[in-house]
Amino acid sequence: MPQERLTMRKIREILRLKWELQLSERVIARSCSTSRSTVADYIRRAAAAGLTWPLPENQSDSQLSELLYPKTQEPTLKATFLPDWEKTHLELRRKGVTLRLLWVEYLEKYPQGYGYSQYCQLYRNWAGKIQPTMRLDHKAGEKMFVDYCGQTISVIDPTTGEIQEAEIFVAVLGASSYTYVEAQWHQDLSNWTGGHVRAYLFFGGVTEVVVPDNLKAGVTHPSRYDPEINITYLEMAEHYGVAVVPARVARPRDKSKVEVGVQNVERWILARLRDRKFFSLLELNQAIRELLNDLNDRKMEHLGKSRRELFELVDKPALKPLPATPYEFALWKKAKISIDYHVEYNDHYYSVPCQLYPADVMIRASQKMVEIYHDGKQVAVHPHSQAKGRHSTLQEHMPSDHQFYSEWSPQRFIHWAEKIGPETTKVVQLEFASKQHPEQAYRSCLGILGFAKKYTPARLESACHYALANEIHSYRGIKNILVSQIDQLPSPEGASQASLLPPHTNIRGKEYYN
Repeated sequence: MPQERLTMRKIREILRLKWELQLSERVIARSCSTSRSTVADYIRRAAAAGLTWPLPENQSDSQLSELLYPKTQEPTLKATFLPDWEKTHLELRRKGVTLRLLWVEYLEKYPQGYGYSQYCQLYRNWAGKIQPTMRLDHKAGEKMFVDYCGQTISVIDPTTGEIQEAEIFVAVLGASSYTYVEAQWHQDLSNWTGGHVRAYLFFGGVTEVVVPDNLKAGVTHPSRYDPEINITYLEMAEHYGVAVVPARVARPRDKSKVEVGVQNVERWILARLRDRKFFSLLELNQAIRELLNDLNDRKMEHLGKSRRELFELVDKPALKPLPATPYEFALWKKAKISIDYHVEYNDHYYSVPCQLYPADVMIRASQKMVEIYHDGKQVAVHPHSQAKGRHSTLQEHMPSDHQFYSEWSPQRFIHWAEKIGPETTKVVQLEFASKQHPEQAYRSCLGILGFAKKYTPARLESACHYALANEIHSYRGIKNILVSQIDQLPSPEGASQASLLPPHTNIRGKEYYN
């Protein structure tokens, strides 16, 4: 009540300033700390009510309020010409469809029907009775919402009896609430993007926008204004021609559609599977698909239609076509070109044009290929190799005479090793002899010689002595000897240090170090 009196006092002051002092609406708005449009609305309402200044002395605030805001009578329903509000509600989800267009089409069918303002009021009255969480606030084919359920489902390994929890991925279309669900082992980037790919295949088309929650797999830096999208996730979005618009932090309405979808999945799918035992992810997904069909076919009480019916009517016609091929998952990694003009990915070394050294590059690794980009341009392509510690080298990437820049050569490494000791020199020479091209030994020799600074030259000489006695000359072998301090064990003159170690099945042989 005090707030109402305050409002009426402000209205009286606005009318006084306008009618008594003849001030402009802009000046009145500034004086009364309100907007110019609000001032104009008060003055218009007062004129429409036939008010003049000064106002009657005995006029109360409630009487003034009734004059300015008269109660509107509910429109009289003309049953014969009453529109189908449910159909109207659904039609508004389609692109370009407005209430005015629907009203014009309504009048074409019922010329004696309601006027536009009454038609809109009747629709708003009908729509206001729908639960806010069930209203359709999204255009057809516009958005796909994605998230994971909070619940998981246990899967039993039939061989070991070990139990692993499966994650539940959910995708929901904005306009129809048509839902896709699948079980995955992990919420990692591969499963996250794979869920999108299979969801679009299930829907048979692509939306304009995908709205994820701020899952770390897809959004590396959540932010209300400038979220940072994972480069693989962004590449997938570009492949399908969609925009990634993460839900804003602390804005639950941004993701209300998928939260309701997750709730439905937990109630109508996961809860119904609570007493069943599953022995493979495939078996679990088959059970999920059966119940998913039932969920999409269930009638939604507020609209009297199922999700599938709404999908066929609203979303499906508006979806963009799928690309010719599904997105192929690929990981991106930043790398620096080494002096051997190779970059490392997953313990394998891939060559790049030698003149690019020592630049930073981006590696794109798919299941079959490893692509290397510099300054946004592809500079090398190799088959993806699983051979750890090996090199993939293209002839055209090599410098002339197999010699990198003049300041690097096998002779320089050997001269460096000679300053440390003869055992280190022999290891470096063997490392060069074991490679097809000298440059392939540069990286490991740099690492071996660097141990002199970390462990002292004497320790490196001792480790190399032990390594040579056991036919080891690799970087990894020397490192393991130094870390485990095997080179510090006492040994009788002329005996191999390896002979001092008791035999054991867990002791690695020389092949491991090479």
